[in-house]
Amino acid sequence: MKKIIEENTRAFTLLAKYLNYLPDYITKDKLDEICVGGYISEEEAYAIILSAVVGLDVADNPEDRALFNTYFRSIKRLDVKDFSQDPYYQKVKFPLVKIGDFSLNRRFLAPYELTVADDPTVLPNGRVIPTLGYFPEKFDYPAVFQGDRLWMSLLPNEITTTLPAVEQAKGKVLTYGLGLGYFAYRAALKEEVSEVYVVELSSEVITLFKHYILPCFGECGKKIKVIHGDAIEYSKKVAPKEKFDFVFADIWHDPSDGIDLYLKLKEAEKLSPQTQYCYWVEKTLKVYIDNLIGDGAVSS
Repeated sequence: MKKIIEENTRAFTLLAKYLNYLPDYITKDKLDEICVGGYISEEEAYAIILSAVVGLDVADNPEDRALFNTYFRSIKRLDVKDFSQDPYYQKVKFPLVKIGDFSLNRRFLAPYELTVADDPTVLPNGRVIPTLGYFPEKFDYPAVFQGDRLWMSLLPNEITTTLPAVEQAKGKVLTYGLGLGYFAYRAALKEEVSEVYVVELSSEVITLFKHYILPCFGECGKKIKVIHGDAIEYSKKVAPKEKFDFVFADIWHDPSDGIDLYLKLKEAEKLSPQTQYCYWVEKTLKVYIDNLIGDGAVSS
């Protein structure tokens, strides 16, 4: 087990450095040079270039080769259509505006830029395999900034890791964290969802949402009620009395800063035994808590 933890840590540390500093280094031209003759696939070529950039010696070092085969071969080519046809992307169109320290904006992934595509796969032996991918074309997505810091975005990873909660949502629904309103909108679209209550700490984010995003939701937007408040406090003092059917929590920027909040909400969950709870990127959070991949983890 110790060896697996060390390999998890090394692989995720290398991948995190690439994602943080060189995510768009690989281009179509670089891939075409490797794919000449059609003997290897584009995805294989991508993994080969990536492994070389992060310093793996796949040809001569058996340990590096094993790391490559285990952690790098899972990188997939993504299809823009799988995400651009999402109901939220189709329906919600907002201007680039700013209220206080928060602003609605747009960002993009460059063609072939590496991105986290989903929660990692955790194998029974404790090995953690990252789920990474790239689009062969530019991918545009909405985002909220707090000053110069990206506060919330709707990258493919945010969609794929939120949809399981959407699928489970029913009845009277509560969500902690508003963001761009993706979960609230997708949940409100469901016939089996009667109401969606959203608890959000930032009054500026609430104002942006109510003025520029909620009007795009149409009829289902009438199901959504936004509450200005602290999620932890609400989960302890209000939620147990309201008897919600389903609760989804998404109040952390990424798994690395979400552990403390997650554990606090897990404690508060005990006060509402009749309610089904779901947490954004819970699988990844549990990986962090179990110390399977160390401090260099690839964040969602």
